[in-house]
Amino acid sequence: MSTTRSSNRTGSTVSRLIANQGLLLLTILLIIVFSLVLPNTFPTLLTAQSILSDRSTIAFLALAEMIVISAGQFDLSIGYGIGLAHILAVGLQVKSGVPWPLAIIVVIGLGALIGLINGMLVRFAKIDSFIATLGVGTILYAVSEWYTGGQQISGTLPPAFIAINGAAPLGIPIPALYVLAVAILLWIAFEYLPIGRYLYAIGSNERAAELIGIPITRYVIGAFVASGVVTAIAGVVLGAKLQVGQSNIGPEYLLPAFVGALLGSTSVKPGRVNVWGTIIAVLILAVGISGIQQMGASFFIEPLFNGLTLIIAVGLAGYFARRRLRVAVAQTEPPRPSPDDAASPAPAQGAPAP
Repeated sequence: MSTTRSSNRTGSTVSRLIANQGLLLLTILLIIVFSLVLPNTFPTLLTAQSILSDRSTIAFLALAEMIVISAGQFDLSIGYGIGLAHILAVGLQVKSGVPWPLAIIVVIGLGALIGLINGMLVRFAKIDSFIATLGVGTILYAVSEWYTGGQQISGTLPPAFIAINGAAPLGIPIPALYVLAVAILLWIAFEYLPIGRYLYAIGSNERAAELIGIPITRYVIGAFVASGVVTAIAGVVLGAKLQVGQSNIGPEYLLPAFVGALLGSTSVKPGRVNVWGTIIAVLILAVGISGIQQMGASFFIEPLFNGLTLIIAVGLAGYFARRRLRVAVAQTEPPRPSPDDAASPAPAQGAPAP
């Protein structure tokens, strides 16, 4: 009997590990496989630096999208927002002579304003977030085209601004450290502060959250503002990396960001979006694409990989959300009476139960 219980506990532990850390285990497996197949190119410091540097932008946007999804909304403006943010981060300095610290403040403030507009359209104008943010994103793209005149903005930038995209003493790309700092702040907010619990409650059941006194409008708008700020920070880092402003940069980051946020909801805390699940999801996408490219895959493999992964991520996210709901319902249901209880006569009203 004890052996059976021990084996059941072991099996349950393994199942929980696979369910909660499946993406991380798969990432490690992919790293091992690609390292064995490509021993001369993949397991190198250059590959690691390339993954951390190139995917930091997507990680920023995936975290921005995660914030909004936690409240049951979507933000399709992030791809266009980062485009405008990086253009202004460069253009304000090159075209208008604005000092780089002030340019960064202006860009981040604009990101917050864009998030505020998105939130107000969703909450006050009652426009579906999918439509509202897509419309705002298209307007942002038009503004980018107008500001650049369809041309590339380039010029001499201060070394201090360029250093934003530099490398730390250990060779770790600084953008990866920025992502880590933002991830830690969001993790604290979502796991240890009331704001995280409120956003999860709103995203799970807005009506129930409203009935228990959560100010829905305030937190939904706040989620959009936070998303806009994180997107603007990503734009500043991207501007320091590219050192030019181009109106066609940005939309290509939208799909990978969605994939990262949705795929992340299948790991660490399956059934809901979470910070570390999002980071792991972005990492597995980066490892997979990098390994496939080093094996000589065609240029169309990356969008194909992202599209297929998005479909899988949406399906898995829906499955884990339904399973989480079933478990929650099962825990709140009263125990069903056994046949023996049903056969026993009920005590007379007012008489003490035996």
